[in-house]
Amino acid sequence: MLCALAYGSATVLQALAVRRMSALPSDVAWVQRARAGWLYAAGLAVDGIGFLASIVALQKLPLFLVQAFVASAVAVTAALAVPALGIRLSRREIAAIGAIATGLVLLAVSAAEGEARKVSSMFEWTLLGCGIALAALLAVGLADRSAQRSCIILATSSGLGFGVVALAARVLHVRDPWWSTVASPALWAIVAAGAVALVAYGFALDRGRATTVAAITSAVETIIPAGVGLIVLGDEFRSGFVLVAITGFVLTLAACFVLASRAEVE
Repeated sequence: MLCALAYGSATVLQALAVRRMSALPSDVAWVQRARAGWLYAAGLAVDGIGFLASIVALQKLPLFLVQAFVASAVAVTAALAVPALGIRLSRREIAAIGAIATGLVLLAVSAAEGEARKVSSMFEWTLLGCGIALAALLAVGLADRSAQRSCIILATSSGLGFGVVALAARVLHVRDPWWSTVASPALWAIVAAGAVALVAYGFALDRGRATTVAAITSAVETIIPAGVGLIVLGDEFRSGFVLVAITGFVLTLAACFVLASRAEVE
């Protein structure tokens, strides 16, 4: 919940900062522009809190639950954008926020708590390799001259990157002594894949519609890790709650698609 609140509110803070900076005359010194946009830095700090919260959550909770909460940050953005940015939501969007809340409750009551199944170091190295390989996909997207195709490739790269980050965080174990964790391939997979995901998301927004980018990224970063978690990492549902979990997952993701345009507030 903290992760969703952090990511959602960070987007609004950054939108406020951009609005204030855009209102300044073009000849204003960069120092004054930076002061006007201090909320952007605050938003990045809040993003960092959300990221740390997701890593901690993934130590004990299944991927299908945590990733659904991450995707639901768009509902927080939509709700906060009303008083903060004066944006009006349609009845369809208001209904989507309610659907997300319902879906998350269904997921929360159906998820079985527990650590990920023990995996070999090869799995961690594979995740690191995927994170590095995604840089090649990013390069392909950047080189593509078709704006629409480039947007799709970059958004997919971003979703895959965030997905690798989630999987790596799920299998990451803090070693004793704690500083020896620096040698963990899973930790470096988080760094590599996270960097690619952030860069790809930014360029995707530059080349396509926010709705398209947010929808593709959310779908890929939510569905793929959830599947890998259930098949490989031993993520489980509570006994008798499989249909409840599936209903909650589908309901949450579908409602996030409806609110996709709020993932990056203008």
